[in-house]
Amino acid sequence: MKNLRFRRSELFFSAYFVYAAVVALFRPIPADLRVLIVYLNAALILWFCLFAWANKERGFHTLDYVRDWYPIPLILLAFREMGWMALPHASTAFEDYWVVWDRRLLHDWGLKSAIESLGPLLPNLLELSYLLVYVVPIVTVGVFYRCGARAKLDDAYSILLFGALTAYALYPFFPSEPPCTVFPQADLPLLSALRRLNLAIVGHYGIHTSVFPSGHSAAAFSAAFAVMKLLPRYRWLGRVFLALASSIAVATVYGRYHFAVDAIAGLALAGLALGLSYRWKTPSTPPLP
Repeated sequence: MKNLRFRRSELFFSAYFVYAAVVALFRPIPADLRVLIVYLNAALILWFCLFAWANKERGFHTLDYVRDWYPIPLILLAFREMGWMALPHASTAFEDYWVVWDRRLLHDWGLKSAIESLGPLLPNLLELSYLLVYVVPIVTVGVFYRCGARAKLDDAYSILLFGALTAYALYPFFPSEPPCTVFPQADLPLLSALRRLNLAIVGHYGIHTSVFPSGHSAAAFSAAFAVMKLLPRYRWLGRVFLALASSIAVATVYGRYHFAVDAIAGLALAGLALGLSYRWKTPSTPPLP
């Protein structure tokens, strides 16, 4: 074991996939799906062990670069697995409580009218921001490469993964649906081509386990905090990421993809990831070139 060079991000993934397998064992889902999740996750953890063994000190330099990028599709897989384990839930207790706060924010406090005050401009910018969340991890890795900070990439992944994976891990405890599904005729935003695209993506690739906390908000703010902390020389980049994350959070609420409490909880998880990152020990992986 002492010759294995795990990255912290791989350990985070391992913990998540073990957790997901345990959830699958005790959740009333079809037996074939349970077997798939357990064996798939076991295979992924073995894959991490293989990569940890085939580190650059053994001469596997190309694989070292592969390790920089393969977490990106695994984030999507981690999200989808919770969707596979979704159970029917007729109760809307969570949604009925959360929507009261949304309507106060959108109508009583004027957020909706402020967003729509310039016509379709701001609603379209928010929908575009919501769409861009899917490329945030890719852009984050590219930024660290471009800034010559590849050695800090595992630390950045650790913040991003802690925020996003913790959000996904909480889904089974808060069964809920998006407000646009539970209240399809209420609090509607302006309709646009970008909104139709986002609704199509959510409809085809979204999950029905939970919307609390917002994975969009958690991932976007976690990426922003990682850039702000680890690339202090490029403050403007941190501000851009933070502005995008804020726009994504507002878009989730205005577009009725999430409740406001979901977005706030995602931000809180990202803040927790940032706070804990100051206490993380130096990863076992040696510094990257």
